[in-house]
Amino acid sequence: EYEEKTGRAHRPLSPKQNVRKNLDFEPLSTTALILEDRPANLPAKPAEEAQKHRQQYEEMVVQAKKRELKEAQKRKKQLEERCKLEDSIGNAVLTWNNEILPNWETMCCSRKVRELWWQGIPPSVRGKVWSLAIGNELNITHELYDICLARAKEKWRSLSTGGAEVECEDAGFSAADREASLELIKLDISRTFPNLCIFQQGGPYHDTLHSILGAYTCYRPDVGYVQGMSFIAAVLILNLDTADAFIAFSNLLNKPCQMAFFRVDHGLMLTYFAAFEVFFEENLPKLFAHFKKNNLTPDIYLIDWIFTLYSKSLPLDLACRVWDVFCRDGEEFLFRTALGILKLFEDILTKMDFIHIAQFLTKLPEDLPSEEIFTSIAAIQMQSRNKKWAQVKKVLIFDNR
Repeated sequence: EYEEKTGRAHRPLSPKQNVRKNLDFEPLSTTALILEDRPANLPAKPAEEAQKHRQQYEEMVVQAKKRELKEAQKRKKQLEERCKLEDSIGNAVLTWNNEILPNWETMCCSRKVRELWWQGIPPSVRGKVWSLAIGNELNITHELYDICLARAKEKWRSLSTGGAEVECEDAGFSAADREASLELIKLDISRTFPNLCIFQQGGPYHDTLHSILGAYTCYRPDVGYVQGMSFIAAVLILNLDTADAFIAFSNLLNKPCQMAFFRVDHGLMLTYFAAFEVFFEENLPKLFAHFKKNNLTPDIYLIDWIFTLYSKSLPLDLACRVWDVFCRDGEEFLFRTALGILKLFEDILTKMDFIHIAQFLTKLPEDLPSEEIFTSIAAIQMQSRNKKWAQVKKVLIFDNR
C-alpha cells in the first residue's frame, strides 16, 4: 500500500522468501533472519553464501523441531507422573480414612501402616494423623486453650496501656520479661514463612499464629516464647484447626528432646549432640573425620534444624514429610534426617572448609528433591555396636552424671 501511494514498483518475493512462506514450521523471526536479502545499498549475496545460509537455516529448523518435540515429551511425562501421583494420593486417602484411622490403636504400629507412613501422609488426613501420633498426654482441652488465650489478651492489653502487672501463676516473671517475650513473638511472626505471605501482618493466619504463641506463653510461663517456635506452630496451623493446633503444639514441645532444646538445658543438649556424633561416625566416618579436622561441632548446624523441626531449613512440602515420619519414630528421626542430609551432600562437604560448610548447612539448597533426601535417610543405620538411639543416649546420660 505504501509502495502504491509513493509510486514505487512492487517488489516480487524472492525464492528464499517464498520458501519461508511455505514452511509448515515457522521458527522465531530472529532465526529466519539468516535468509533475508541484504539491504539495497549493499552488494547481493553470492550464490555460495546464499546456499550456505539456506543450509544453516534448515539445520536450525530441524534443531528447533527436535527441541519442541523433546519439550512436548517432557510435558507429557510430567503430566503422566502428576496423574499417577494424584491417583496414588487418592488411594492412600481412602486407605487412611476407611481402614487406618477408624482402627488407629490396632493398626498404627502394623508393618503395612508404617510402610505407607514412610511414603508420606496425604495432606487431607495429615492433621488427624499428627494429632493421634503426638497424642495429648497433657490432657489439654479446647476450653483450656480459650482460657490461656484470654489471659494472653489481657496481658497484651495491660502491657500496651502500661497498667499494673497481671497477677497469675507466673507472677514470678516480671512484666519486662513478658513484654520482651511478646515483642519477640511479633518479630518472629513477620519472619515465619515470608514467601507464603499468610502469617505476616494482614495475612489470613497472622492472628491465629499470634494467638497460639501467646496462649502458650501463658500455659507454660516457665518456658515462655523461644525463637523457632513460630515455625512449628505455623506448620500445625496449616494442617489443624486452631485449638487442635495448640493442643498438638503444647504436647509436641513437651517431648524430652524439644523441652531440652527450648529450655536450653545445656547438659541434655550436649548429650543429644554426643549421641548424634556416635551415629555420625558410624555412618559417615570420612565426613565425620573431616568435620573433626575443621572443628565443626554439631551445634553449629543442628540447633536450627531441631528448633524448627526442619520447617525453616527444608522446603515446606519436604519438611511436612519429615514431620510425618518424626511423628511415627520420635526424636530419633530428627537426627537420622540430619545424617541423611549430610550423606546426600557428603562429596561436596568433604571439599569445603569450616566457613563454607557452616554456610552451606545453615542455608541448604532450596530445590532439594524429596525422594533423594528420603533415599539418603533410608540408608542411615541408627544402630551402633548393637545399641539403638535410645540406648546410646541413656548410656551417655548415665556417664555424664
